[in-house]
Amino acid sequence: MFRLAGTETSDQEIKKSRFRAVAGAISDEESAKAFITAHSDPAANHNCWAWRIGQNYRFNDDGEPSGTAGKPILQAIDGQSLDHAVVVVTRWFGGILLGSGGLMRAYGGTAAACLRAAEKVVYVSETEGRVACGFSDLALVKARLAASPGVRIVGETYLADGAELVVVMPEVEADEIVRRIVDLTSGRSHMKLAD
Repeated sequence: MFRLAGTETSDQEIKKSRFRAVAGAISDEESAKAFITAHSDPAANHNCWAWRIGQNYRFNDDGEPSGTAGKPILQAIDGQSLDHAVVVVTRWFGGILLGSGGLMRAYGGTAAACLRAAEKVVYVSETEGRVACGFSDLALVKARLAASPGVRIVGETYLADGAELVVVMPEVEADEIVRRIVDLTSGRSHMKLAD
């Protein structure tokens, strides 16, 4: 999966209608709504949009015939293997009707051109875990976690008999890291993953 590194804009004219796509990275549904509001033009005929965050997604045709704008924009996002992404495509009508197929190509094509031009970074889905370990194992556990690629210790709380570490790690490696901690300390330490 990939994420957008910044905001990208792309314009094209199709049969006298002007289309502008603006794409950006988002963190949650609220940031998606804020992006859509910030990049919609109230003077335009249509501000159609789509966003995806993991398995969650939304799209809107903003007055265009159902399925001709928002869905093709979402398909452009998915076609680029993007996550945490939003695209707004604004249309200023030029007087020539495009038909359903033409609208789908125009909205999807404008979104896809914008996303192809955008800088992308590899996105790794992360999860959080809490490691409980005694003082005798603490230094070894911290060293092993710090040496694991993509693993960060983001919190540390000392208790009467040891410490609790808050660890952020790649989601795909979480089960392996839990097993490694248990094996490393012969079962004296354990990790609970966030739900």
